[in-house]
Amino acid sequence: MTGQLQLILQKELKLLADATEVLAYSYNKCSRIGIKSCYLPEELESFESFTGRFARLSDILIQKVFRLVDELDLDSQGTVRDRINRAEKKELIGSSDTFVEIRMVRNDIAHEYVPEAIQEIFIKVLELTPALLDAVERVERHCRKYRS
Repeated sequence: MTGQLQLILQKELKLLADATEVLAYSYNKCSRIGIKSCYLPEELESFESFTGRFARLSDILIQKVFRLVDELDLDSQGTVRDRINRAEKKELIGSSDTFVEIRMVRNDIAHEYVPEAIQEIFIKVLELTPALLDAVERVERHCRKYRS
C-alpha cells in the first residue's frame, strides 16, 4: 500500500509543481499591477487568473498533498483544521493560522461576486501567496524522505 501511496504522491507533487509555476507567474504579474481602485480589463483578467490559481494551489496542497503526507506518516485523517495543524507540527507550513486564512480566502474566491469584496480578495491573495509558495518548498523537502 505504501508503494501505491508513494506513486500517488509523486503524481500530486507534479501537479503541485505545475500549479506553483503558474501561480508564481501570476503573482509576479499582479504584484507589478498592484492594487487599484479601477482596473483595466486585461488587469482584471490577470487578477482573476491569479485568484483562481491561488485557490487551485491551496486545494492541491491542503486537500491532496497534506492528506497523503498524513497517510504516509500513519496519522489519522480528521478535519481540514486537524490537517493544517499537523502540517505546522511537521514544519510543512510556517503558521496554521495563516493557512486557515488561506483556506478562508480560497472559499471567498469560490463564492464572492460583489466587486468591492473582490478587491479585498485581491489584496489578501497578494499578501498570502508568499506563505503558500514557501509551503510548497517545505513540502517538496519533506517528501524527499518518501522517495527512498
